[in-house]
Amino acid sequence: MTQWPIGVFASVDAGLGVAWEVIEQLGVPTIQLHAPHPGNRDADAAKRLADKLSSIDVQCTAVFGGFEGESYADIPTVSRTVGLVPASTRESRLAEMIEIADFAKALNCDAVALHLGFVPHEPTADGYDAIVDVTRRLCDHCAGNAQYLHLETGQETAEGLLTFIDQVGRENLKINFDPANMILYGTGKPLDALRQVGGHVRSVHCKDGTWSDQPGETFGAEVPLGQGDVDVRQYLITLKEIGYDGPLTIEREIPEDPERQRAEIGAAIDLLTNLRQEIL
Repeated sequence: MTQWPIGVFASVDAGLGVAWEVIEQLGVPTIQLHAPHPGNRDADAAKRLADKLSSIDVQCTAVFGGFEGESYADIPTVSRTVGLVPASTRESRLAEMIEIADFAKALNCDAVALHLGFVPHEPTADGYDAIVDVTRRLCDHCAGNAQYLHLETGQETAEGLLTFIDQVGRENLKINFDPANMILYGTGKPLDALRQVGGHVRSVHCKDGTWSDQPGETFGAEVPLGQGDVDVRQYLITLKEIGYDGPLTIEREIPEDPERQRAEIGAAIDLLTNLRQEIL
């Protein structure tokens, strides 16, 4: 596979990401997959999906976990509901992530990813140790599957993320870097953050966004790639600087409207293809 293959974020049944017909029409070589709903993650489901991917010559490079009860309505709701941080759902969600990791293994996929949630800024904060512990347990299960665990950026500053990775202390804990999320959540300038965490980045999203007028308090807006405050050309230059050579996975958070997806994702593929040729 060539350096920086261009892929898309896709879904089997959750209504998130690019529709399968669009994936086939666009001819992308890689996808990241939103994990199927419970009940669609057994060995038979994995075999069917693996056969489908093989038939269209697409490689799944990461499977993303998501949970019932999560809401991205606004930043306070994200803090309250997302990931493994909320204590009341932590153990059940850990069990679900373990199931997702095993599903990914059956797909021959060596990376599992998720939004961990809002980790407290300081290791001395109440609850911090429990979040470290659950992340270690998930990392250890992934290690048994010869897998990495990727934490998606957005809810922490670069400094906070580096501190957390150091506290967890697992070699297979890596980062899925999403530059737009740094803008949407108001947690830092994306290219500065990328340079800081670059040694841990193992997968990326190519997504764009605009800053909120109250960064960190209200969400910015996600927009088509190249139309926001992520300097996409400089983003790719920075990825080259840190030595990243994996897929460029386009994530566009719009309804599963095939015509709109073909137009917007097709334009993003053209943009990345031209920049890749120029920069590499």
